[in-house]
Amino acid sequence: MAPEPHSAHYFVTDPSLPEKPRQISVDLRGREVRVQTAAGVFSPGDLDKGTAALLRNVPDPTGRHFLDIGCGWGPLTLAMGLADPEATVTAVDVNDRSLDLTRRNAEAHGLSHVETFRPEDVPQDRQFDTVWSNPPIRVGKEALHEILLTWLPRLAPGGTAWLVVQKNLGGDSLQRWLGTVLDAEEFTIERAATDKGFRILTVERAR
Repeated sequence: MAPEPHSAHYFVTDPSLPEKPRQISVDLRGREVRVQTAAGVFSPGDLDKGTAALLRNVPDPTGRHFLDIGCGWGPLTLAMGLADPEATVTAVDVNDRSLDLTRRNAEAHGLSHVETFRPEDVPQDRQFDTVWSNPPIRVGKEALHEILLTWLPRLAPGGTAWLVVQKNLGGDSLQRWLGTVLDAEEFTIERAATDKGFRILTVERAR
């Protein structure tokens, strides 16, 4: 079944679609960054409001291995890489065009430790100290839950995931759901902030 039009940008992998490349300038946690975007990826014209809300509220990433779930053209990947250029940043997306843009944007800013993967290609033994994600809510509840249950259990001991979810698209219900499916003795789920209609959720794994 083809994806609904509003969620198509999460699934586009057809390289024959017109790319319509462009360059834009965005503010990533106080850094003005010039990036490449293109049609057929999430929010190609500017920094998505949810992503901007997340970036306003997260502390610097900690640890040596970072993860961006659903990287798009790479704003969260770039922000993590710029915060700690020596850490490995794993950028994941189902959209090959997104992965290519993230790769090129990372290279343009000298971020040699960024690695881009389709979900099935991420090394199975890789765990993550910091996760940042503006997850694709509009793919539907079942698909979203599958995405989160794929990656959140791969937090390293002591690791933290930061998720941004629009309140009126289910931010509070997602927090409750996470509390029912993740082991309460191992994971702590909290609302870290509310920012202009967005919930900033954290999932922390015990040490």
